[in-house]
Amino acid sequence: MKKVYFDNAATTKVHDIVVDAMSTVLKSNYGNASSTHSFGRSSKVLLETCRKTIAKYLNAEAGEIVFTSGGTEGNNLILQSAVKNLKVGHIITSKIEHHAVLNTVEALEKNNDVKVSYVRVDSQGKIDLTHLETLLQTEVKTLVSLMHINNEIGTVLNLKTVANLCRENHGLFHTDAVQAVGHYALDLKAIPVDFLVASAHKFHGPKGVGFVFIRRNSNLQPIIFGGEQERGLRAGTESLHNVIGMETALKIAYDNLDKYSKYILEIKEYFIKSLESKIPNVEFNGVSRDLNNSSYTILNVRLPNLDGKSNMILFQLDLKGVACSRGSACQSGSTIKSHVLTEILNDRELQKASLRFSFSSYNTKEEIDYVVKIIEELC
Repeated sequence: MKKVYFDNAATTKVHDIVVDAMSTVLKSNYGNASSTHSFGRSSKVLLETCRKTIAKYLNAEAGEIVFTSGGTEGNNLILQSAVKNLKVGHIITSKIEHHAVLNTVEALEKNNDVKVSYVRVDSQGKIDLTHLETLLQTEVKTLVSLMHINNEIGTVLNLKTVANLCRENHGLFHTDAVQAVGHYALDLKAIPVDFLVASAHKFHGPKGVGFVFIRRNSNLQPIIFGGEQERGLRAGTESLHNVIGMETALKIAYDNLDKYSKYILEIKEYFIKSLESKIPNVEFNGVSRDLNNSSYTILNVRLPNLDGKSNMILFQLDLKGVACSRGSACQSGSTIKSHVLTEILNDRELQKASLRFSFSSYNTKEEIDYVVKIIEELC
């Protein structure tokens, strides 16, 4: 049976070169990076080299990169510490964020003396900047938490605009950039974001490792206590083979960024045109059809004649070897409609079957032909 993977926003295939690099470290560099003997020192050198490499690609300082287990931990570190240690009393976010942010913010509101405000978004998932500026007009210390690229509909936030708006109004700015790092060039000296989160498995690295960018002198404190690893910000022995895998994957991503992004955009464009030619009345959610103003890796499709049958379509596609999703993998199996689509679509639009397709450099136009043929038969 043909196997087609169009769920790259959930996770990506690990590059063979990454697997090889990780395997070498597992075999040869097994010393604890905190140990003072030669085995430990060797691991420490590798660890710090990775930190410098990652910082270089983001135009940050090595000391501003802290290794974590991934995006969820990174978001928790920043949001929880901002409230508990930086005395943030007001969080501004949106209702279309990833649940790693939404559920953390909800818990902080419930268990701490913190107010949460939700900035308005339009039918394309774009932030209302005028409303954001209004919400920032407060004497209470405020943190804005908005994702760079929406993981379901691909809407891209202008980081520099929001970061400058926050700075002008004395607010801190945190962004979940899990869908952006490795896919978009980011200059963190030019973009005054205070905190940024990334996860390796979104750019063909291993699962279980990520990093946070914490701007120098932020005074953020740990939420996991133990040893003094990661300058005291994240206790626990560093997973060196995973960090090596992440660094290797990031190097591949950014050294080939122009080539990969151009190719994947062509794949997305071909998919859109194929759907429109074969499926009358097909629609696209948010701004995801707009090749110039959405992520080139994500397309959210609304299919005609299949009201309320998203799960059935997913099942049929899966039977034929095709992987895609209804939305975030973290909500997989839930019967609840996507919180992102619920926020931006009307009741009639929500009744229709919506699927998220997300692409990588491993995908081909032949795969698209195969998938469109299946969808055409179902519709």
